[in-house]
Amino acid sequence: MWWIYALLSAFFAALTAIFAKVGIKGVDTDLATAIRTVVILILAWGIAVFRGGAYSINTLSRQNIIFLSLSGIATGLSWIFYFKALQIGKVSQVAPVDKMSVAIAIILSVAFLGEPLTIKTALGASMIIAGTLVLIL
Repeated sequence: MWWIYALLSAFFAALTAIFAKVGIKGVDTDLATAIRTVVILILAWGIAVFRGGAYSINTLSRQNIIFLSLSGIATGLSWIFYFKALQIGKVSQVAPVDKMSVAIAIILSVAFLGEPLTIKTALGASMIIAGTLVLIL
């Protein structure tokens, strides 16, 4: 069932690009990122409270907090650069190049998490990288 969530993620990521491109017209991209972040903050906390996840906050370890915070910093920086790229580039180019994060995540998961690199995964990552280069060049 993981792939259903992954496909939903991809669908909403695509909508994000379209909505953001329209929404950032004539707007400072840092302000746009801040507005987006507030909306996500409210939505995420609402879901966490509604589904009961927020009540286990006191069970988080120091490692959980550090790495979730680092993930948040990486997400924020990703959004800042993404909005800037969308403001000056075409969605049809920016969004696919942004998805090179998939190939980078594969490489980092092998290097830092010790995940196995199969032929299928390596081939898929290589194709993503090649496609990204085609769009950039």
